[in-house]
Amino acid sequence: MTKLVSPLTREEVDFFVANGYLGPYAAMSPAEMARIRQEIEERVLTSDGPKPRSRMQSRHMDQAVIYDLATHPAIIERIAGLLGPDLIVWATNLWLKEPGGTQIPWHQDIDGWPLEPQLNTSAWIAIDEVTVENACVQIIPGSHRQSLSHTRAGADMAFFKMADPSAYDPAGAVNMELKPGEFFLFSEKLLHGSSRNISQKRRLGLSVRVTLPMVHVFQDVSPLHAGHTAIIARGKDVMGFNRYASRPQ
Repeated sequence: MTKLVSPLTREEVDFFVANGYLGPYAAMSPAEMARIRQEIEERVLTSDGPKPRSRMQSRHMDQAVIYDLATHPAIIERIAGLLGPDLIVWATNLWLKEPGGTQIPWHQDIDGWPLEPQLNTSAWIAIDEVTVENACVQIIPGSHRQSLSHTRAGADMAFFKMADPSAYDPAGAVNMELKPGEFFLFSEKLLHGSSRNISQKRRLGLSVRVTLPMVHVFQDVSPLHAGHTAIIARGKDVMGFNRYASRPQ
């Protein structure tokens, strides 16, 4: 039975507005996530999905286990407290960082997303245990209040672009350590990144990107995005701008 999710309090909404993130929250227990993790390992990580360049992208389109995680009430109902009652999940991405995995530089997600207007709240849910040692996500509270220029990242980093290092101070960064089944929410403009995985433990998580039906998701901007579908996660879409598919079998 799905547990009822308490609506966000005024204090939580104010905290998100001021800091650009909320959480961690628990969507499920570590034991419940262990069963889901096994299915992801057996069915998702071993198979090709709709995006030929990566098995990690958009697996909500072909795998029910990812669809169900992306639409989990603990996530969607809290985002509804920030964005309102009608919500769509427009993207999902698995983040697998093996031991020795490379650094993801500080960046704002809004730089380069196929959205107009660029409005989004993301959830990052831990499938494995996520610690400082195996490269948890780091965030800089309050950094969402400005849009930063991005420049070319170093050759040893996972992304080819990063936020201009002269435009922010990472001294106040927060480590988002998570137990399996926990997640946090963050704004499309919050500076975040992760270090190299210096442990002997893998780090696997799922990002869920949520926006409003009035936002145009440019689903065919390149061959990489051709045929992309989103999810009506809550409420309804009276706009008709975007393309959706039902839960995969």
